[in-house]
Amino acid sequence: MLLAETLVQQHDLPDEDLRLLIDGRNEDDGRIRAFLKKEASECCARYYHEEVFLRGLIEFTNYCKNDCFYCGIRRSNPHADRYRLSFDEILSCCRQGYDLGFRTFVLQGGEDPYFTDERMEKIVSTIHAEYPDCAITLSLGERSEESYQRLFDAGADRYLLRHETASKSHYEKLHPEQMSFDNRMKCLETLRRIGYQTGCGFMVGSPYQTTADLVKDLRFLKTFQPHMVGIGPFLPQKDTPFGEMSAGSVELTLFLLSVIRLLLPKVLLPATTALGTAQSDGREEGLRSGANVIMPNLSPVGVRKKYALYDNKICTGEEAAECRGCLERRVTSAGFHIVSSRGDSLIGVE
Repeated sequence: MLLAETLVQQHDLPDEDLRLLIDGRNEDDGRIRAFLKKEASECCARYYHEEVFLRGLIEFTNYCKNDCFYCGIRRSNPHADRYRLSFDEILSCCRQGYDLGFRTFVLQGGEDPYFTDERMEKIVSTIHAEYPDCAITLSLGERSEESYQRLFDAGADRYLLRHETASKSHYEKLHPEQMSFDNRMKCLETLRRIGYQTGCGFMVGSPYQTTADLVKDLRFLKTFQPHMVGIGPFLPQKDTPFGEMSAGSVELTLFLLSVIRLLLPKVLLPATTALGTAQSDGREEGLRSGANVIMPNLSPVGVRKKYALYDNKICTGEEAAECRGCLERRVTSAGFHIVSSRGDSLIGVE
């Protein structure tokens, strides 16, 4: 319990103590986990009250040039049912989301060469002009510095690029040799330098992950100071090389959400779709563990199942953005309330 109390007081621990905290989290009949969950929730409330921010997720393409071993939309998956949303379809998603009270749109897709800088620039600038009171978040993977700059100048505010793992050796076990750990980290530094509110994150329980890898992830987050951190349990997808691997632990994911909140008190921390897929009340438990963001799906109903990063992804019912009332009730039942605002990060704000 002493390590947990020190984390609460100092918002940091040496690497070896972080390892001991993770490995010993279930000792003493779960009192450590319960203590950090309570402290993380109170820490979040000090800065963000009991507010939960919505992000309208638009998954606009499931084409991808990459071949990540864990991802269902990897280039070499012949069973992926490919699609691209048109310019008009993307704008229609935004109109629907705006009417529902969303003030952040997240454009997410595979690394699809069809969406050139010119095409993305047109999409971003149009959304920015039509919805000037909204934030635009991009999640398009690795691009050049020139591309990131153009999209920022066109009106993008935030960029999400999961680092996946802060261990180079672990990264190379999850990705083909054509992909570079160093380039992934360079992209994150570039995004931060340009001026994006920058988000990163990792999978919990991904194949070959060790506690030492998780400690490296936590140290990277503390050093990099991202505006947002997205974590969720690894969930296998049957048509990938990792299709038979075991899923990551919901319990460990919730614990790490609490640790991240205490390491970075002002960070934006989503209760992810993966968490809700792995456990029916996963997102509510995520909010109780220190998260304060939910990202419902604004994509057309007909394509939601096609964006299959992992198996059994929730894509109807409460996950559907149209079911705002259902979502509101679930968030309220967890002791929080949804607000219609951009929900900017307080990282860097005194």
